[in-house]
Amino acid sequence: MSSLGLILVTIIGIAVLLYLIMHSKMQAFLALLIASIFIGIFTGMDPIFLIETMEVGMGGTLGFIAIVVGLGAMFGELLRTSGGAERLAFTLVERFGENRAQWALALTGFIVAIPVFLDVALVILIPIVYSLAMRTGKSLLYYAIPLLAGLAVAHSFIPPTPGPIAVATVLGVDLGWMMLFGIIAGIPAMIVAGPVFGRYIGKKVHVGVPAHIVEAANKEGEKKDLPSFGLICFIILLPLAMILLNTAGGVLLKKGSAPHQLLTFIGHPFIALIVATLIAMYFLGKRRGLSKQQMQTMTTKALEPAGIVILITGAGGVFKEVLIESGVGDAMGELMASSGFPLVLLAFLIATFVRVAQGSATVAMITAAGLISPIIEMVDLSQPSLALIAIAIACGATVLSHVNDSGFWLVNRFLEMSEKDTLKSWTVMETIIGVVGFLVVFGLSFFFS
Repeated sequence: MSSLGLILVTIIGIAVLLYLIMHSKMQAFLALLIASIFIGIFTGMDPIFLIETMEVGMGGTLGFIAIVVGLGAMFGELLRTSGGAERLAFTLVERFGENRAQWALALTGFIVAIPVFLDVALVILIPIVYSLAMRTGKSLLYYAIPLLAGLAVAHSFIPPTPGPIAVATVLGVDLGWMMLFGIIAGIPAMIVAGPVFGRYIGKKVHVGVPAHIVEAANKEGEKKDLPSFGLICFIILLPLAMILLNTAGGVLLKKGSAPHQLLTFIGHPFIALIVATLIAMYFLGKRRGLSKQQMQTMTTKALEPAGIVILITGAGGVFKEVLIESGVGDAMGELMASSGFPLVLLAFLIATFVRVAQGSATVAMITAAGLISPIIEMVDLSQPSLALIAIAIACGATVLSHVNDSGFWLVNRFLEMSEKDTLKSWTVMETIIGVVGFLVVFGLSFFFS
């Protein structure tokens, strides 16, 4: 089949994927598998080879991501049930002071969303936003937007959250580099979309605290015994520091030397997350009176939502492998090489298109990574360049959240806003994060090749 024919089949395959998810409301895992089979068959792949390719794509992707997402889910559940996220928020707001509470909330969201899923983190932390709004009389958006900005940036930009892990796995990106550039691009995006935009939109749109929340707050609640602030910071930041040490060792130490091998081992995401999870189980579980049975039940329950993420990511690996083996990757690579189009920009645009069309940031990331991956394999790119492309995909998958995104309705429900006000606040905030983050990444791309 000609290059034009291969690309045409791929475009139709993506249309099939979007139709199944948007119109048929099919689970993304099954839709990705069907789209992969469609592309494989209509590009002329042998049916038996297509099945073998799907097995390779699924197995190659899950070999890494299943362990990381599983460990991350258990780690996050221990942090949630212990009250660690609340301790972090209370302490930061207290130390920053009420006048700078926006900055404290943004930082809290950024740290908490690294080990905890965004929707869970919002459920845990939204009472603090209610409390501040009741105390000051300001719009909920004044405090909620900074918190949401911190949560959204970490959720999309910083491993080991599922989206960044999925993209890193498909593209073969070192997590240390991805984490570094995620932080570099994420912090200015969080500042502009959080405290800066939050201050503006909080004055333009007044959202009051829901009546039932005010009534509940008037009743004296039971005070929780929360873990210490220092312990929570240590447990969350330890695995990140270990992974970054591994990346630094790869740059600064002689490859194969004893120090290099040691850092490579202890800084691998598997080891870093196992260590962090065991420490959390001891200090946030056993030391706080949880029985072995309670911890087993808690960590098992945490794996249930992780299973869905793992399967969708595995299906994304199938999609990528079919694109490579069908010849679509070579055709797209040749087209891009002749066009001179920057890969970073292409990655951002593809992710943006899929995000706007079907809503899910995770599906947008996986689809964009699958489409970009075959092109990357034709070009000799450094790890920093690959990491920048990965973050560009994350940026595109963040912008323009609207009515087809579950996050839109989550915020709409918790803040009890109209759809119009949710578009003016949440949607604009998400778009600011994606655009600012991409501008940083695009600028950095000129220095790494």
